[in-house]
Amino acid sequence: MKTMFRVVPQSMGMAIIAAFLAPGASAGCGDISGRPAAALGLQHSYLVQAAYRPERFVLVSDNEPSGASIVGLWSVNLASKGNPGIPDGALLDWGYAQWHSDGTEIMNSGSRSPATQNFCLGVWAKTGGSSYKLNHVALSYDLVSGTLNGTVSIREQVTVDHHGNSFAGTFTIDVFPPGASTAVVHLAGEITGQRITAD
Repeated sequence: MKTMFRVVPQSMGMAIIAAFLAPGASAGCGDISGRPAAALGLQHSYLVQAAYRPERFVLVSDNEPSGASIVGLWSVNLASKGNPGIPDGALLDWGYAQWHSDGTEIMNSGSRSPATQNFCLGVWAKTGGSSYKLNHVALSYDLVSGTLNGTVSIREQVTVDHHGNSFAGTFTIDVFPPGASTAVVHLAGEITGQRITAD
């Protein structure tokens, strides 16, 4: 009686190895670099990592739920809170902010004239299940002369609701004269956002 052997393509073999190792993978990233390559019978551990990359093998830990995403287009309002001489709830700024999946953000400010610069840019990072921080920078120009009259640092801490349709949080605004490292204006308040959809 002859024994029959079937040749398994190399890519199929890698997929089988990856599936076998799935229970031991670290949560969230599928990184198995902690396993010695020799123990896997492979010359290079990156071969296993490459085979393990398909999204269907990525695991999410119950201890760190993915939460609601901030990515998308938002209608935002920035209201004053705790600022001397400015009533709580007074609208300091409003507009439309786009949070991109690559960790960047752009805002079109509705309270500023385009001649004084109404677009500004930011970078964001996730700080919790549905919580995010934003470091946002802006430039301000004189309406008449067009010369730079200040740089603005806006910091936000926001949490998206569990439906993913709104967020709320806090912000600070610090205004610096050109080239200065000391702020001449400091404001704080609460920010809210409503998601804008294609519908």
